[in-house]
Order: sequence, then C-alpha cells, then structure tokens
Amino acid sequence: MQVTPTGTPVVVSPRANPEEDGLQNLLGLDRIELKAAIAGIGVPEKQVKMRTSQVWHWVYHRGVSSFGDMLNVSKDVRAKLAEHFIIKRPEIVEAQYSEDGTRKYLIRFHDGNEAEAVYIPEDDRGTLCVSSQVGCTLNCKFCHTGTMKLVRNLTAGEIVAQLMIARDDLGEWENPTAGRRVTNIVMMGMGEPLYNFDNVKKALEIIMDEEGIQLSRRRITLSTSGVVPHMERAGREIGVNLAVSLHAVNDGVRTDIMPINKKYNLNEVLTACANYPGAHNARRITFEYAMLKGVNDSDKDAHDLVRLLRKYKLPAKVNLIPFNPWPGTDYECSSWDQIQRFSDIVYEGGISAPIRRPRGRDIMAACGQLKSASEKKSKADILREQTAAAGPDSAAGAHHSSTGLT
Repeated sequence: MQVTPTGTPVVVSPRANPEEDGLQNLLGLDRIELKAAIAGIGVPEKQVKMRTSQVWHWVYHRGVSSFGDMLNVSKDVRAKLAEHFIIKRPEIVEAQYSEDGTRKYLIRFHDGNEAEAVYIPEDDRGTLCVSSQVGCTLNCKFCHTGTMKLVRNLTAGEIVAQLMIARDDLGEWENPTAGRRVTNIVMMGMGEPLYNFDNVKKALEIIMDEEGIQLSRRRITLSTSGVVPHMERAGREIGVNLAVSLHAVNDGVRTDIMPINKKYNLNEVLTACANYPGAHNARRITFEYAMLKGVNDSDKDAHDLVRLLRKYKLPAKVNLIPFNPWPGTDYECSSWDQIQRFSDIVYEGGISAPIRRPRGRDIMAACGQLKSASEKKSKADILREQTAAAGPDSAAGAHHSSTGLT
C-alpha cells in the first residue's frame, strides 16, 4: 500500500483478470473488454458483436462456467473460446449457515487473499453484503474488519464473483422463473468502497446491465464512512442508493471511534450528503448508527441527531444497529430499552429510525464482525458472549461491514 501526500490510501490491485494455465478469466470483463478479447482470438469481425452479446448473456444472465453450455454459439467459436479463456469463480474456503437463514462465504482469490460476503434472507427481500477490499484502512474502533490491515483492493471480477457465488449456492441460475433470491446488494462488506471507486463502479455496472444480471440501481446501496471527494462522483457516475456510517453526532466522539473524521468532519460529510445527486424524499440517504453503550446512545445524542439532520435539510432515515461484539472489543451494546428510547426520540423528531434486527451472529456474520482471519471460537462461546452484551434479541443475528452496516 502507498499513501499520497494528502493521506488517501492508494492500493495497487492485482491484474484484473489473471491467467490460469495461459487462459484469461472472462469474469469481470465489461462489454468493451469482452468484445476486444473475442475479437483478439480470431473470431470473424462480422460476428464479434453477436458473439459478445451471446457470451455476455451466458456468463451474466445464465451463470454458466463452461463454454460447452453456450448452446447458441457455434461449435468452432466455442472451441476458440475454450482454447483462450476460462470463466472461473474464486474458491469458497468456507460456507457457514446461520440458524436464521443467513449465509456467510469466506472466499479465497487467486493470490491467496480472502474476503467475506454475507447473504441475509428476509420476508420481502434477500440482501447480499459484498466486500470491496481485503482488509480495511479506516480502523473504526468498533468494527472487527477495522482491526485488519488493508491488503489490497478487489478487482471488478472479484466483486462480481461474490454475487455469482451466492447465486450458485442459492440455486438461482437453475430456476430463474422462481424469482430472485438475491434481490438487493449492499456494498457494506469488508473495505471502504469509495477507496476502490473504479473497480466498484465497473462491477456495479456489470451487475446492473439489462442483458446480464439485471439488478436495478434502486436495489443497490453503497455505504461509505464519508470519503467526501468521491461521494458526489458516486451519485453522478454510479447512481445507486447512498448509506453513510455516521455513528456519532459530534466531531469529538466521531473522531474517537472513526479516525476518518479527522480528514472529513461531520460538516463536510453532511454537506456532501445534502449535495448527493438524486437524493430526495422518495430516495432517502441512510445513516448507519451503531448503538454503543455510554458512547453515543444518550437521550441528548438522539435529540442532537434530529437537529443535525434537520440543519442540513437531509432526506434521511437512520438505521439503529445494536452493536455486535467480537473477540477483543472494548465496546458494549446499548441496553435494549435505551435503543428503543433512542429510536422513539428520533421518530418523534420526524425521522424514520428503525432498529435493525440482528442477523447471523451465531456465525460471526453480523454488522462489524466480518474478518477473513477471524479468531476461531465455537458457536456456543460466541452466543454466550453476545447474549451477555446485547440484550433480549441477542440470539437473532445481523450483518456488517467495515464501512456501513446492514
């Protein structure tokens, strides 16, 4: 990792589509790159556009990993494709399944580095939490991922692959008429998405493509800890929903628990939110707020939060997230009564403030718990610790990231 004079981390990604036995991986190529790759292996020029559309459809709409399955592509072209390319997902090192239906995937990439993705089923949706980096540079004190060093950015292919892996595991490709199980994506896994802007943008454009995976931008949320220079750009160039990790109502507390606040303070972050393209009452910005006992959970904090959001005239909702303990943390979850009281105060101030029901805690898949080199503990040990820390709903389970919390 390198650091610019302004302090912004610069991480050199590995080769975007590494070769294996001389074969280039097509997963993660955008349309222009795929067209160039197909043209480069000697496919007749008059066929290139058609073959590109066919391969794109089979890879991203049908989820195939073998050129032999591309039945409307001629045998000679299939042979050429197989001679030069592969369609390969990263390795799933471990898949864990929570009692509440949450699924966590530990994924190993070609260079041996790992990241986690989490699938959370709900009554009206299925949300996949996607990582953007191996590790994280932000060092938020309440986040398990923040205890890792930033290793590198994920490539666009590695980001898209997390969705492909989840759809593989859920059996979505085999029965597309049954309806989607992954209906929403949140860029809230390991890492700060806006510190890997270009790869995140490319991956989401592939995911949103109308002839491929076809996920609407309204069903995608990008979470940031407040990387102000890229927030407006994200709204303009990607256009997905925005979530901001707030977690405090004054600069003193926020700087203490989120070091990035030294660089981009609350005024700068909230001004960027107010200027976010496309933000309006029907498309509110989500503010994530982890409930930390004795740190940010007082009645005064709740009233100050209302005043803060009103001051910047923000179309907002606040997700209150019961803090999810992890091995070695110094923080405790607020009491359930206080979380409810905090929520009521914010609601009475005219701002939606739902309490996020914890998910996946029994497999360390909850908000703030993702870490590819997590300390191994038994399920019973984890549940005992969390039941003691989190109150009456502690056995239920939630999900997180490094930057935002879902």
